[in-house]
Amino acid sequence: MTTQRANYPFALLTGLALVGALAGCSSGAGGDAPAAADTSESDASTTESAGSYTDGSYSASADYTSPNGTEEVEVTVTLADGVISDVKVVGSGDNPTSKLYQGKFAKGIGDVVVGKSIDQISVDKVAGSSLTSAGFNDAIDEIKADAAS
Repeated sequence: MTTQRANYPFALLTGLALVGALAGCSSGAGGDAPAAADTSESDASTTESAGSYTDGSYSASADYTSPNGTEEVEVTVTLADGVISDVKVVGSGDNPTSKLYQGKFAKGIGDVVVGKSIDQISVDKVAGSSLTSAGFNDAIDEIKADAAS
C-alpha cells in the first residue's frame, strides 16, 4: 500500500494540471446576457490591413439559416476612414424566438464593432445570438464591396 500512497500526490497534481490546462482553452462565456455584447466570443482579427473605402453610410441585407428556416437581417453601417462609426441591424424574423435573438443581436452589435476597421469585423456571437452573426457577416462583406474605392 505504500506504493499506492506514494503515487497519489503525483496523480492528484497531474490531474489538477490537466484541469488547469483545459480551463485555459475554454471560451470563458457561459450565459445569455439579455442585451449585452458577448465580445469574448467575437472574432475581430487585428492582423488584416485596412482597405480603401469611401466614407458614407451603406446598407445590405443577407440571409442566414435558423431552426425556424431562412431569416434575413438588414445591416447599415457608417464608415469614416474605413472605421465603423455607427451600425444598425434590423431583423425580419416572423418567429418569436427569431425576433428575440435578432433583437438581442441588434442591441449588442454596436459594442462589438463600432470603432473598429471594417476589415477587422467577423462576429461569432453577440448577446447569446450566434446564428444572426452569419447574416451580419455576409452583409458586411457586401458593404465592403460596395464601399471599396
